[in-house]
Amino acid sequence: MFLYLSKLLPLFFYPLGLACVSLVVALITLWKRPRTAAITIAFALTLLLFCSNAWIAKLLVRSLEWQNLPLAQTPVADAIVVLGGATKSAFFPRPTVDLSEAGDRVIYAAQLYRQKRAPIIILSGGRIDWRGKGSPESADMATILASIGIPSEAIIQEPESLNTYQNAVNVRKILESRGIYKVLLVTSAMHMPRAVKIFQRQGINVIPTPTDFLVSEGELQELGNTPKAAILNLLPDTDNLHQFTSALKEYIGSLVYRLRGWL
Repeated sequence: MFLYLSKLLPLFFYPLGLACVSLVVALITLWKRPRTAAITIAFALTLLLFCSNAWIAKLLVRSLEWQNLPLAQTPVADAIVVLGGATKSAFFPRPTVDLSEAGDRVIYAAQLYRQKRAPIIILSGGRIDWRGKGSPESADMATILASIGIPSEAIIQEPESLNTYQNAVNVRKILESRGIYKVLLVTSAMHMPRAVKIFQRQGINVIPTPTDFLVSEGELQELGNTPKAAILNLLPDTDNLHQFTSALKEYIGSLVYRLRGWL
């Protein structure tokens, strides 16, 4: 139930969901309380304009992503831990497993393995039942790694976890059973701050190894490179709204996890 509510309830706090709720209120009150309707419409419009401009979205994303910047030289560890969310299952018409927007996690893990940063890769991720049946995310990631030449004996799957807290708990059991003490944690840069704290709370010695950066130094410089760019980046854009929502999701997730004692 917690998993279901944790996915459902925050939708009403994200910009698009909150704007939709405001517009529904406006429709209900339009005839009898036009002033209330006007206020809720103005709120929805302001919210969407604010959250979908590049300046706000990218600065919010940066506040998360740049907390754990890549090290100049990645240290050697006992294992590489990759968190799920990086693949799309091989449902018709996909010919095989596809990488999702966060697919850099899998590719980066393979690169670290080939650089001999660790001898094994632990893939952590199950499959939420209401998101369709199929292989767990760990199996999908293993398929991708095998297709690019990572030997099967170097891959360990953890197919049960459905959120980051379960990732940490289940991975800890694997680490303890194998006498592993230090791991490279691979996940998206935006997700890394919350993931690191959860794993550390489980007593795991993690080295943040982020990938999938959405905001780079160059992109920040482009925001105000010219007066035209500065103005255009104030205009609403769906990609910016998505990035803002993803960052907000991480902040809400951190708050909920802290309240539950997982951080």
